Amino acid sequence: MNLLDFDHGKPIYLQIIDYIKKQIITDKLKIGEKVPSQRELAQQLKVNPNTVQRAYREMEGMGLTETIRGQGTFIVERRELLRELQQEMANALLVSFIIEMQSLGYDDQEILGLVEKYQKDLKEEMK
Repeated sequence: MNLLDFDHGKPIYLQIIDYIKKQIITDKLKIGEKVPSQRELAQQLKVNPNTVQRAYREMEGMGLTETIRGQGTFIVERRELLRELQQEMANALLVSFIIEMQSLGYDDQEILGLVEKYQKDLKEEMK
């Protein structure tokens, strides 16, 4: 697992949850796969083990992971999980993007125009 660049404006345990979600979405962690132990992840990320414990507890409460006594913590085996995580993270990014663009003075049509322009430009660059 890659190390995180922590955002000081957001609790670390929430950033760890987002990190795990992104690992699932990008197929670095697979549905049903065991996640690192709390101690191991705390050492990798250089954070307090209690912070990782809180993240794991929250993920279990969210139905993202399940802990099997004596075996460890695993990503739950639900087919729709990947799609749900993709949609959740996309929604969060879009809300943040739209709010920031509006704070810069752009209206909805201008935002859509800019997105279409940059999307077209990216396609051209990739050719």
